[in-house]
Amino acid sequence: MSDNRPVSVVVIDDHPAILAGIEAWYAASARSITVLAAGGSVREAWIEPGSAADVVLLDLQLGQGPPAFGSLRQLVDAGRQVVVYSMRDDEKTALTCLDLGAATYLTKSEGREHLVGATLAAADERPYMPPALAGALGANARGDRPQLSLREEDVLIEWFQSESKELVAQRLGITVRTVNTYLDRVRIKYANVGRPARTKASLVARALQDGLVDVDDL
Repeated sequence: MSDNRPVSVVVIDDHPAILAGIEAWYAASARSITVLAAGGSVREAWIEPGSAADVVLLDLQLGQGPPAFGSLRQLVDAGRQVVVYSMRDDEKTALTCLDLGAATYLTKSEGREHLVGATLAAADERPYMPPALAGALGANARGDRPQLSLREEDVLIEWFQSESKELVAQRLGITVRTVNTYLDRVRIKYANVGRPARTKASLVARALQDGLVDVDDL
């Protein structure tokens, strides 16, 4: 997506005051962000006009029920870009959402400063690392790190820092097909140690956990 192209969002949150605040922050964005639909049910993301939104902003805790991990998984499986926006600030919840394929995890206390940036990054399929998520990843070093080759690490890190796989191929002097091959190998290796990473955001999380990159590199 172009850096100047308008972005559309469906907002899933059951607090009217929070919905009003989100819409005001989006309206003040330098890049056009339109809320196509908003409401307290995930159904808003599946029906028109919300089904056409570029980004789903999902409150993880709707009503008195359990965290909406199942709804998050269904949206990700359908190819939606989901930003989880939650009152919960514990490490386990944030990492679970990334494992399920969320584009990023944002706490509501970070919203005013980071919500617009996180939404635009999700629309552009770029990683976004707000402070609370960066802290959770930094504190969650893993011992089950797969053995990546130096070339696999190079391709992975270059992809994190590039806008497209085409640009990665150009910078490394390889083809896009070769870039995809290396990234597929990395995903297979992570899956084989029980740490699947289906999305770019998930791979960023794995790389941070394993010390392949620092938050400042992103």
